[in-house]
Amino acid sequence: MTSMTSPTRPTLPTTGGRTPPPGQAVINIVLVDDHAIVRQGIRSILERHPQMSVVGEAATSQEAMAVVAVTRPRIVLLDLKLSTSSDTEGLELCQKLTSTYPETAVLVLTTLMDDQLVVRAIRSGASGYVVKDVDTRELVRAIQAVSQGESAFDSRSAAAMVRSLNARSPLESKQLTEREREVLSLLARGLSNRDIGKRLYISETTAKFHVGNIIRKLNVTRRAEAVYAASKMGLI
Repeated sequence: MTSMTSPTRPTLPTTGGRTPPPGQAVINIVLVDDHAIVRQGIRSILERHPQMSVVGEAATSQEAMAVVAVTRPRIVLLDLKLSTSSDTEGLELCQKLTSTYPETAVLVLTTLMDDQLVVRAIRSGASGYVVKDVDTRELVRAIQAVSQGESAFDSRSAAAMVRSLNARSPLESKQLTEREREVLSLLARGLSNRDIGKRLYISETTAKFHVGNIIRKLNVTRRAEAVYAASKMGLI
C-alpha cells in the first residue's frame, strides 16, 4: 500500500505503560505499514486490549529498524508492501529484523495472499502470517500466540502452508518419525501444543515432546524456524 502523505519520522510512544490482566504480561508492539491511516486504525484496535501496547510505528524499512532499535518490542506487526516499487519489500525487512533482534518476533499483517509469499515470509523469519481482513479477535489471538513463541496463521495462510507441504516430496523425511511428520504438518498450520494434542488425540505434554524432537532433529531453536528448516528440506 502506498502512503497518501509525505514521509514522516518514526512514531515512538508518548504515554505511560499499560496494566495487563493479572498473570499476563504486556505485549509491546511496533507497527510497520506505509499507510498512516492503516497504522492508526490498527493502533486503535489493539489498544482496546489491556495486554497490547503499541510502542512505536514506522512507514519504511529504515524507520522500522530505527524504532525497533529503540523500543525492542516483543512483536513487529509488518506489512509486506512498503513502497510502490515492490510488493515484497517487507520480506527483506523481516529477515533483517529477525537476524538483528532475535528476541523480537515478526507477525506479517498484509493484504497480499499468495502461497509462495506465505512460505517466503516464514523462510525470512516471520512467526506468522495474517491477512488484514481478519476479525479483531483472530488478530489478537495471533499476536498472543506469537508472543508466546508459537506460530500463527489465519485460515487462508494456514491453507497455503498445507498446500505447500503437500506439493513437495519429503526428500529427507526419513529422519522424522511418522508421528513427528504429522506434528510438523500441524505446526505448519500454526497450531499450539494443546491443539496439536487434541487433533492427534495425544496429551499436550506428548505433543510438546514431539515438537521438541522435531526442533532438535532439524537443528533449530524455535517452532517457526522448524517450519522454515522443513521447507528447505522439502518437507514443506
